[in-house]
Amino acid sequence: MGVHLMEEARKAGVARFVAIATICSYPKHTPVPFREEDLWNGYPEETNAPYGLAKKMLLVQLQAYRQEYGFRGVYLLPVNLYGPGDDFDVEMGHVIPVMIRKFSDAAASNAPQVTLWGDGSPTREFLFVEDAAEAIVLAAEKYDSPEPINIGRGAEISIRDLAALVKSITGFNGEIVWDTTKPNGQPRRMLDTSRAAQALGWRAQTEFEDGLRRTVEWYRKQAMSDDR
Repeated sequence: MGVHLMEEARKAGVARFVAIATICSYPKHTPVPFREEDLWNGYPEETNAPYGLAKKMLLVQLQAYRQEYGFRGVYLLPVNLYGPGDDFDVEMGHVIPVMIRKFSDAAASNAPQVTLWGDGSPTREFLFVEDAAEAIVLAAEKYDSPEPINIGRGAEISIRDLAALVKSITGFNGEIVWDTTKPNGQPRRMLDTSRAAQALGWRAQTEFEDGLRRTVEWYRKQAMSDDR
């Protein structure tokens, strides 16, 4: 899909093309914080590798198009995004919307427990969707280099601590059960965001707990409107 977009943008004479990649492209055991220079220093975490490698090939394609055609494409590596409008499907959604739905629904029904994947030990970094949108706009306006840019908050939280925080915000009073038969994924993820600060003048502005509260409020309003 990315290759098709890039080729059609080139043929249409698009002035600047921003490709949105993924933190899953980084090697499994990348030193924390992840720096852009580490992107090619190993194989991605196995459960994410096909997706991460496909996204990483878009960087190669952009760099080749820049050399061959002078195509001004830039490549952003965002961390996990969250916020209003996310996909709250329990089977397909990412960790924050799934937790919000599980805990909110359990709180509403007075369920005794919520089951989550893994053992809660991995760490992840999360970025509020409005901060990500600002970074994308700035990259389109200001950045013109073949080198990738990390987009994140520069702070990590364990999945166990994240679960405790979402549990508190949603008002769930039951037990958290960790299903250790399910995979943990990559052990740690956190980005060095100094290039984004220098090249774009950008830093994330939304406090993590504030972003979570806004997302919970949005989900609950949607759930109430769906019930009507």
